This record gives sequence, structure tokens and C-alpha cells, in this order.
Amino acid sequence: MKNEKKLTKREENYSKWYNELIIKASLAENAAVRGCMVIKPYGYAIWERVQSLLDEKFKDTGHKNAYFPLFVPKSLFEAEEKNAEGFAKECAVVTHYRLKKDESTKNKLIVDPEAKLEEELIVRPTSEAIIWKTYQNWIKSYRDLPLKINQWANVVRWEMRTRLFLRTAEFLWQEGHTAHATKDEAMEETLLINSIYANFVEQVMGIPVIQGIKTEAEQFAGAEKTYCIEALMQDGKSLQAGTSHFLGQNFSKAFNVKYATKEGGLDFVWATSWGVSTRLMGALVMAHGDDNGLVLPPNIAPFQVVIIPIYKSKEDIEKIEKEVEAIKDIFREHNIRFEYDDRDSFTPGYKFNEYELKGVPIRISIGLRDIEKKGVEIARRDTFEKMFVPKETLLETIKTTLDDIQTKVFEKALNFRNNNITQVENFDDFKEILNTKGGYISAHWDGTRETEETIKKLTKATIRCIPMDVQSEQGKCVYSGNKSTQRVLFAKAY
Repeated sequence: MKNEKKLTKREENYSKWYNELIIKASLAENAAVRGCMVIKPYGYAIWERVQSLLDEKFKDTGHKNAYFPLFVPKSLFEAEEKNAEGFAKECAVVTHYRLKKDESTKNKLIVDPEAKLEEELIVRPTSEAIIWKTYQNWIKSYRDLPLKINQWANVVRWEMRTRLFLRTAEFLWQEGHTAHATKDEAMEETLLINSIYANFVEQVMGIPVIQGIKTEAEQFAGAEKTYCIEALMQDGKSLQAGTSHFLGQNFSKAFNVKYATKEGGLDFVWATSWGVSTRLMGALVMAHGDDNGLVLPPNIAPFQVVIIPIYKSKEDIEKIEKEVEAIKDIFREHNIRFEYDDRDSFTPGYKFNEYELKGVPIRISIGLRDIEKKGVEIARRDTFEKMFVPKETLLETIKTTLDDIQTKVFEKALNFRNNNITQVENFDDFKEILNTKGGYISAHWDGTRETEETIKKLTKATIRCIPMDVQSEQGKCVYSGNKSTQRVLFAKAY
């Protein structure tokens, strides 16, 4: 790992800082395939935390995991018109199933023109089509409902402009797809999942979010209503961190998924779909990172504590390791995730820089002097505060410090978010705030798509959401001057 060169400062070039940090912290790197990424072990370890913790929440609320094919026949993809149209420009399409040697060169492979597929296959950009075709066989009666399925998978959306984690041609995610007997049940599910996402991102990842409803122009293709969680990054742009869609009966009608009711009739089922992706990794970097690297909240960190021995000789390390073993046993017993770095090919100073860059919440250093004093030195990543801790109070200190870091990291992000929500009443102020301060702009909107699209065209700001806790308020649209009954949140976004 090369960490001798310092990161670009955020205020100098935020985009460059972000890209450098992901590479230097060994989260991911660009792949040989244009627009794709390789997620490195440390980055994948964070994603595994996301997976395991969210998966537990899904299962606790009655969802089960399954897996569906990567390929979607084009005829199925086209069945729900709005969904197909919404993703059409991002689709990768498989047309042939075989290569053969080019006879003119003898060593190159070309597509075999005789191996053309009878029907083209779409590499899934989302799985509603293939899943609802499957549900056609699974759902026959009210006894089969509700059906609550989730899958952890990869999807492909052929993006033209890509950035590691935030927007790549292939990415990892989970996608839930549920079927219900009633509209109310489906809506309850949609809201439940949105709240699960919000609680997870706030309590585990330490990122404050705003729960809201997307406008018709911004909602998921094929949905009747899209709920979302929006998070503000340190550069003043908003990131859509998760979405939950009420699909109504659009997909059940497109794929003729009916169920026999208790009363003996037939009705179309009601549906939802929802998902979060490796985009959350980008949110984690941008919400908490500083000019020295990542700052990981303890709840999401692959390891919460790194232990680094300070020694000069083989005899020194043997003495130190006896003390370290006792510490490791305590940490294991109390479920504190840790890493012991005894590599002899790197200096302690190098390791300090490495784990600072990787955002490990607490660093413990221990040498002969510390053993003589019957304790260790600990350093916090969030504040860089150092302290000597006697070994008899080490466990309690580590626990309380981890809790405090989790709280303080969230509070810092929350204060930043709250200080960057600005109410405006006219379009001149709107543009000035957007260009000088950024963040969220709380403004009245007349509810028309025309106004929304005009503001986007003029400023590149979009309506991120209509906050779910917004109060009714009489006013005038910030652009058109027409009557408005509520404020919405505008921002530039990723």
C-alpha cells in the first residue's frame, strides 16, 4: 500500500479527494472492463457488514432470500412498458452464444454468426420482469400471500459517466420484491422498508437521512409511488441512499399474476420492490471522510480496533505478544472486532498512517514501556485524541469510546446537514444559495412537472424529495409564483 503521498484536500478538489481516498484506502479500483470496479478485500469487508446487518433486519420482518437469473428475455423485459422504457438506454444486450476462430487470422476469436440467439437477452438492470414471470407460477391463492422475497445480486446498467461506488456499469445490491393481497398491505410494506433503510443508515453507518417521497419525474419506472432516503454529502450534494417502491398492480397486470380470494373471486396482487446498493460505500466515504482518510463509524467498521506492537527485538515482540493475547481473548469474549498487525516488514509509523487512512475507529499501540506501566496507549480516529489506559480498565474504556465515536460521528454529520438546509422564497435567492452554499434548499413548488424540469434545466438542481414529515404551508412557487401548499427539498445530486 502506498501512503507516502498525502490526499488532495477536500476543499481543493472534492472529486479528486474522493477518488484518491478509495484507491489509497484499498476499498476498490477500476477494472479492465470500462466503467466496472474491483472491490478489494477491505472494501468488501465493509460491504459484508452492510449485507449481514441488513439481511438480519429483512429476515426479522418475514423476508426470505432467493436468487433469480442474470438474464431476462427481451419479451419479458418489455412486458411492463414504463419499466422497460425507463431502463432501455442502460441495457446491455446478449445477442449470440458462441465465439469461433477467425479463419483469416487463425488466432483471433469472432462472434459466430450462426450462433445467434432466437431471442435477445437483457443483462438485468433490475429484476422485476424475471421475478414477476416467476411469481406467475408461485401465486395462485390468498394462501400464497404475502410473498416476501429478497435477493443479493449484481446488476448491470451501462452508464456513460462512471465513478467508483457511486455509479458503475456493474454494481452489487439487494432487491426486495413482495406481493400482497391488498393495497394497504403493500403500502405498509413500502413504508416499513423505507424506515428500515433509514434506521440502518443512521444507526449503523452514522449518516443522517431525510425520508421522503419522489416526484413523478424522479420516481422508479413502473412505480406508482417511490419513497426514498436522501443524505447530504460534505460537498453540499445530495445522495439517494435507498428507495422503496409501491408498484400498485402494474406488474401483476403486465404478467397476469392473479390470486383466488377468500371470497372465491380472482384479483391481481399488489406489489412492492426496494433496494440499496454499493452506492452506500460512496456515501460512507463522502459523509465522514476527512483530509487524512476514512472515518468509519464503529458499527460498520470491519474491525473496530487495530493493535500495533512497538518493538526492537525478537525478545521484545515475544513479551508483547503475551500481553496482546490476553487483550485479544477479552475482545473475542465481548464481540469487539479487532485486527492485530504484527507485520515486521513495516514500521509502526507506517502502520499508524495506514489505519488512519482506512478509518479504523481505535488504534492500540503497546510496547515494553506500556507493559511496565501496566497499560496501553489508545488513539481515536475521529478526534486524534490519545490516552494511556490501564489494562484493568481497557475493556470498559474501549466500549465507551466506541459508543462515543459512533455518537459523535453521527452528530457531526447531522449538524452539517441541518446547517445546510436553507429556506428561500424567490428564484434569485435560490440560485445564489445553490451556487455559493449548496446543500438542501427548502422551497415552495407548484407541483407541476414543467416547473420541476425548468428549474433542473436552469440550475441542475432537482427535487430530491418531498419530506414525509413536511407540514402543509401556504405559499408561492419559488419559480412560477403559482400557489403552493408545501415545501420540497431541492439540491444538486450524484
